[in-house]
Amino acid sequence: MCNDYRLMVELASVIEEFENLKIKIRFPEGRPNVEAREDIKITDTAPIIRTVEGERAVGELVQRRWSWPSPRKKPVYNFRSEGREFGPNRCLIVADGFYEFTSPVDPKKKRKDKWLFRKIGEPIFAIAGIWRETDDVGDAFTMLTIEPGPDIAPYHDRQIVILERETWADWLDPSVSAKELIRPLPSGSLSLEQVA
Repeated sequence: MCNDYRLMVELASVIEEFENLKIKIRFPEGRPNVEAREDIKITDTAPIIRTVEGERAVGELVQRRWSWPSPRKKPVYNFRSEGREFGPNRCLIVADGFYEFTSPVDPKKKRKDKWLFRKIGEPIFAIAGIWRETDDVGDAFTMLTIEPGPDIAPYHDRQIVILERETWADWLDPSVSAKELIRPLPSGSLSLEQVA
């Protein structure tokens, strides 16, 4: 499951992508300084777009921690979506790539092979997420997961939920059923590159 992703696209371009979809972005905590990062890892702070209660096609861009502590204090960075509905605590996690790791092909190699997946033809994509307030770390988010689609199945037995662009506003609207929006991408949606 995804424990490392990236966002190399500047914030102005991210906002423009949302504007093109007629989704208005607000900055309730001021416009954040979002730096380009090749590796966003568990417990890092990263930008998310949160639902604005009672308003369709509007989102709040804030920076929050990726993962909250479980009762056993392990980080909850991925969350199974099957059979669940999600209310007003939905968010879009903005990325331009994510990584999966596999056992090395070369038996002499000690580290796992690292694979970068990107959405073909799109500068950014949105991962379906939820956020919550915790006593331990404040507000934090996690990524939803599903059974893998054809592009991911050879590399992992689960995958993050990548939403099609036309469903971003629906994900931010808790009156729309989450079950209608959560599905694997069709074959050929993601490019793949092995990285060092």
